[in-house]
Amino acid sequence: MEVVLRKYGNSTVLAFPPAVLKDLGLKAGQAMTMDSRSDGTITLAPKRKYSLKQLLAQCDPKAAPPRELELWERSRAVGQEVW
Repeated sequence: MEVVLRKYGNSTVLAFPPAVLKDLGLKAGQAMTMDSRSDGTITLAPKRKYSLKQLLAQCDPKAAPPRELELWERSRAVGQEVW
């Protein structure tokens, strides 16, 4: 299937035919994530919603804190900060 990119204000858009939207279970206004590769491959996927439990499951509670956080915690107030 051939598609045409169109200018829409300062953006370039691609219109999906209704049959493609129906086949993929997509609808206008749906949030998507897009990934592109140097070989021209584009991947679209519905934007996932994560629960706090899922996000915490990805964390390593034994991991060392980032160096930037250590520097921040050792810094002193330089203005009108309230500590």
